[in-house]
This record gives sequence, C-alpha cells and structure tokens, in this order.
Amino acid sequence: MAAPGLRLCAAAAPLLLLLLLSLLRLPLRARADEHEHTYKDKEEVVLWMNTVGPYHNRQETYKYFSLPFCVGSKKSIGHYHETLGEALQGVELEFSGLDIKFKDDVMQTTYCEIDLDKGRRDAFVYAIKNHYWYQMYIDDLPIWGIVGEADENGEDYYLWTYKKLEIGYNGNRIVDVNLTSEGKVKLVPNTKIQMSYSVKWKKSDVKFEDRFDKYLDPSFFQHRIHWFSIFNSFMMVIFLVGLVSMILMRTLRKDYARYSKEEEMDDMDRDLGDEYGWKQVHGDVFRPSSHPLIFSSLIGSGCQIFAVSLIVIVVAMIEDLYTERGSMLSTAIFVYAATSPVNGYFGGSLYARQGGRRWIKQMFIGAFLIPAMVCGTAFFINFIAIYYHASRAIPFGTMVAVCCICFFVILPLNLVGTILGRNLSGQPNFPCRVNAVPRPIPEKKWFMEPAVIVCLGGILPFGSIFIEMYFIFTSFWAYKIYYVYGFMMLVLVILCIVTVCVTIVCTYFLLNAEDYRWQWTSFLSAASTAIYVYMYSFYYYFFKTKMYGLFQTSFYFGYMAVFSTALGIMCGAIGYMGTSAFVRKIYTNVKID
Repeated sequence: MAAPGLRLCAAAAPLLLLLLLSLLRLPLRARADEHEHTYKDKEEVVLWMNTVGPYHNRQETYKYFSLPFCVGSKKSIGHYHETLGEALQGVELEFSGLDIKFKDDVMQTTYCEIDLDKGRRDAFVYAIKNHYWYQMYIDDLPIWGIVGEADENGEDYYLWTYKKLEIGYNGNRIVDVNLTSEGKVKLVPNTKIQMSYSVKWKKSDVKFEDRFDKYLDPSFFQHRIHWFSIFNSFMMVIFLVGLVSMILMRTLRKDYARYSKEEEMDDMDRDLGDEYGWKQVHGDVFRPSSHPLIFSSLIGSGCQIFAVSLIVIVVAMIEDLYTERGSMLSTAIFVYAATSPVNGYFGGSLYARQGGRRWIKQMFIGAFLIPAMVCGTAFFINFIAIYYHASRAIPFGTMVAVCCICFFVILPLNLVGTILGRNLSGQPNFPCRVNAVPRPIPEKKWFMEPAVIVCLGGILPFGSIFIEMYFIFTSFWAYKIYYVYGFMMLVLVILCIVTVCVTIVCTYFLLNAEDYRWQWTSFLSAASTAIYVYMYSFYYYFFKTKMYGLFQTSFYFGYMAVFSTALGIMCGAIGYMGTSAFVRKIYTNVKID
C-alpha cells in the first residue's frame, strides 16, 4: 500500500527542492537585481549603508539611519538583492545617496547637512559613549567606520563628518575598498554639520578571487596553538582507540573463552558456577527502549544534523561562502531541508524495529523537533529585537518563507525517508530473541549507575573540541571570519571517533553489570557533551567578551542553547549508532541457548 505513495513523494521531491531554492533566493525588496561585479567606465557604483551598533555587542545592530545621519541627494539605485539568509541575519541595506561612478574620482564634496537639535545631539552622544560603529558595502565588500569619539575628559563629543573612500580596481572589477574617517566636528546643539565624501580610484594587482583575503586573519586561525590543539586531539584519538581496542579485545576474548567453557559444562555445573557478565542479559539487550517515539525522533534528528554538518563543511571547503552575505546560513537551510529524508529514514526505521505503531506521529515529531526548537528560540528573541527596534527583528515575510520551507519541503521529504526506512530496514533482525518477561536489574556500585555514566560520558568528547569551540565562538560573536574549514572537518572526525569509543566503553561496563538499559544511556552519555559546551559558553561570555544589555545577552545564551542542544543530539545519535553496531557484533559472535 505504501508503494504508490512512495513513488508519488519521490516524484515530487525535485519539485520541492526547486521550491526551496526559489524561497532561499526570494528577493524581499521590489528593486532586487543580480549583481555581476563587473562595471563599465562611469557606470554607477552603489554605496550601501548597512547597520550601526555598539562595538562590543556584535549582534545588537540597528538600521544605519536610525541615527540622525542625513542622506545624499542621489535617489536612483541600480543594484540590490536580498536573500533569506541576509534577512535572518539582520542585513538592512539602505542606499547612501552618494554619487559614485566607476573610475571617476570625486574631490571632497558635501552631500548633505545635519540640523543638530538637542534630540539629535543626544542620539549621537549616546552612540559615541557606547562605541557605536557602522558597516557599509561597496560591491559586496564590507567597510567599517566609527561614528565619533569623545575627548579624554569625556565632556565633549566629536562626530566624524568626512568619508574618504579609496577604491582599488583590477580591469572592470572592484577588488579593494578602504575608508578613512576625517573631519572631526564637535557636537554643539542648534548647529549645522556638513557631511562630505571623496572617492579616489587606484589600479590594483589584487585578483578578484583574492579580494576577501585582506579580511581574513591567518595569524589568529593558523596560530600554533590551533595546530597544537588538532595534534593533541589526534594523539588523544590514537591513544583512546588503541586503549579501547586493547581492553575490549582482551576482555571480550576472555569473555568468549569463559562462555565457551560454560557451554561444555553440564547443567549441574553450570547452575553451581558463577554466572555473570553481559551474556546474561542477551534476552533483554534488544528490548525496545523506553519512550521509543521520542528516542527514535532524536536519533533521526541527530543523523540529519550530522549529515548537514558534514555537507556544509565540505561545501565551505570547496566554495568561499564568506564572500557573500548570508550565504552560509542560506546553504545550511537548504542542506537541512534537502537532507530531511535522512531524518525520516533513520528515525522511521528505528521506530519500526522497536515495534512502534504510531509512525505518522513519530514522523511529525522527527520533522519538526529541530525547527521547532530553533524557531521557538528565534521567536522569543524576536520579541526583544522588536522592543529594541533592532535590525535583527525578523520580518513577517521571512517568517512565512521559513514556515513554507518547514511544511512544504521538510515534511514531505521526511515522509519519503520514513516510508523508505520502514520498508527497507524496519524489520527487527536481532541476533537474540527478546524474553517476554524483563529480567530484574541487580544492584551495582554507584559509579556504574546510568546517571553517573551519562554525566561522565561527555568529558572526553568535549575535551577533543573545546579549543576549536573558542575559534568558532570568536568568529561568530566577535569580528573574525572563520575560513579554516579543513580544521573543522578534522575536529568533526575526531569528535565522532572519540564519542563512539567513549559510548562503547560505557555500554560495555553497563552490560557487564547486567543492566540492559543501554539505548538511552549510550545516547545521553554522548549527548552530555552539550552540557559542557554550554558551560564553556558561560566562561567565554564573562571572560572573553565585553557584551552587555538584555538583547545581546538573550541573543547569546538563547542561540548558544540551540547550538549546544543540536550538538548534543548529533553526538548522541553518533554514540548510539556506534554502540548499536558494537552490541549487535558481540551478541552475534556468542552462542546463545
């Protein structure tokens, strides 16, 4: 009965992906235009004003003209395009009104005048006190400038009024932009301040493909401590894998030998013998986990997050995603939606193997588990952003686009994966028969309890990635562009290996204590890495940043909670999948009566 529906969903999948692409590239303003980054002599070059905000709060940004700056006299524009990723990241491009033409120098020219009454002066003084700075774009190249400065006594405040632009070109392309702020004018109420600009064009040898290299910081990301942390994590992996292999191989060999010896005993000797170990729970080890619907949804979501992480890192290694505004977020959204069948396949097949019957409910929970968590957090922070009138406030049209992706792309593709999973690998094929009556779990030492194992299980995985967490946090919360995705790929591989090794050891000790509740224990012991990452985010906030205010604090801890939870679900799924293969292997190789 599922075959016709499966064929229909499979046929609709390409159409759904095309719909997703159109939503991601949806022009959200009427004057959208594709920019080819090529110019003819005297052709218009647009200077976009983006956002302004306090230096120490990178995410607390406002529209540039929320401060009482004036606009140039030129009203027509030629190029503008905004993507879904830009809208979600609070990009607010507004035309500066400055008349700039390709290879056409402009001497210092006054473009507007600010009538500085008391209210406008107070706005500028507040911005200068809080170290406000602004961002502009020319041909997608970012430019930063400071609003003004105070004197040493903090009594007088000055506004920079002269924007001195120096633009480098190579052939018919712009390859470099520099801004020098001059014209320091004291802020005095009831005066007029003239704003001016100049443009100087110069020929450059910089290639168009290399024009973003000046924004990168190799001395930071390729510092010796970064290389050392990778080497240290790699050595830890070799040591851990060797240790786990040696312990398990020697221990399992002894276990197999002991169990084989017991097979040769008669019934009387076997009854008098000291029977213990993981073989004793063979009739319960493949018993369905408690709350299988939630468990299978978490496993499916974790597998999807791993697939998204792997694909996005590979794409970022091949393409320089940092060269286009919002491209990283747009790519992540597209890959997440496109990999929805992965979620449905692994979650649906696991739920079917555990005897679950409410597979439609499981599919809905699996499909919307991560989107609901992310959207719920964004919805809460959006209220604060609206109260602050910040540019991070997500427009209603963008919310509608995200909802369309969830309901018309993610859900149908998840359905395809669920049907495939239930039909292809949904039959239970356990190596041991499950007993009708659960075996009582004997008492054991406190450090063998699942709760203790869960708490300790995340220490080593966190230890293998916490240095990389510093670089990732700095690139997102400070003013660095992360570009060393080869490092990130190595760290992801190391994290997977360490997580699997740790959960296998934890599960072995748990089964040896004749406790067969290994499914949730293996998942949670790996997922506890998220707790340590979130704890580290507190340290980073208080000791590595100077953030302040309700909006920035809510934004930081809200999205760090989302990041940590997603990382924990991914690690939990990786740990469970590795442990599941281990458990099946050891029970396949032992003779069961």
